[in-house]
Amino acid sequence: MRLLFVVPSLLLIIGVLWDTFETIILPRRVVRRLRITRLFYRSTWARWRWLSLHSVPLARRDSFLGWYGPLSLLLLIGIWAVSLICGFGLLQWSLGTHVRDADGNSGLLTDLYFSGTTFFTLGLGDVAPKSGVARTITVFEAGTGFAFLALVIGYLPVLYQAFSSRELHITLLDARAGSPPTAGELFRRAADGEIAETTRTLLTGWERWSAELLESHLSYPLLAYYRSQHDNHSWLAALTMVLDVCALIMAGIDGIPAGQAHLTFAMARHSAVDLSQIFATQPRHESDRLPAETLAGLREVLADAGVHLADGDDVDRRLTELRGKYEPYVSALSEHLMMPLPPWLPESSRLDAWQSTAWND
Repeated sequence: MRLLFVVPSLLLIIGVLWDTFETIILPRRVVRRLRITRLFYRSTWARWRWLSLHSVPLARRDSFLGWYGPLSLLLLIGIWAVSLICGFGLLQWSLGTHVRDADGNSGLLTDLYFSGTTFFTLGLGDVAPKSGVARTITVFEAGTGFAFLALVIGYLPVLYQAFSSRELHITLLDARAGSPPTAGELFRRAADGEIAETTRTLLTGWERWSAELLESHLSYPLLAYYRSQHDNHSWLAALTMVLDVCALIMAGIDGIPAGQAHLTFAMARHSAVDLSQIFATQPRHESDRLPAETLAGLREVLADAGVHLADGDDVDRRLTELRGKYEPYVSALSEHLMMPLPPWLPESSRLDAWQSTAWND
């Protein structure tokens, strides 16, 4: 009867190792649906969202959601390690338990204990393999444990370096576009200088940021759950704001060439669409972030700052068409990740993050 567990234990070991390889080493999107990591994040994130909505006060909700990313990573690594230990222990047991302690005792619990000590510490010596097959499995498990721990240690710095690079650009938006960042505020503040050169420089940098966001978050999707330092900042809000700015320039703003806006828009939309596919979020077409009265207010704010947004039905139609290319995707991501999208116009009473302190002075 024990031999019936040989195949399941081998499948468990191979499945966990393959999932670890796809998650940590493979630098590309994995489209396969049946994955330990995918099932883990879908099940745990749904419960974490539910808990935040029903048990956490609104003022502390974003902080609570911010715990999910780091905790989920630690839990996932723990699940991988425990699964491998159980797989190797079950394999030893299914082949006849050729593992004995100092008193000659054996059994499934002894095999699991021996597997755990072998995986993490290369064995403590109180339990030893007594056959060639058991020794072969022990050597393979010791090598697997060593490689697994090395990969995890090397994985964490890469992950946090990508997170830090992403957040650096988001933090720079605070003084340039407000908190949360909005397209209207960015144009209003840019109008104080050479607006054409300022926007071109900004959009060039944000084209690169969007490309880095796409590459890092496709390779490591769990980064999407890592939230920014401030409640009113997020990578999704920054990405949406950049798309809003590009859409306005492409619709027609006097004195600002649309060349760089086209390039940045293409890269940013690519990021929004692909990340929406990664999380299997269906595009939402029912929301309207820019109704007619808001658009009229945006034109007025821009005009007061000396920025002329072209008017007329053709311009409005062009703007609606451009918004339709990305808003359904960022809206779906916003609902799934519980990251609010930025408005087109800032709240007049809202201070930037750099202007506020814990003492409100």
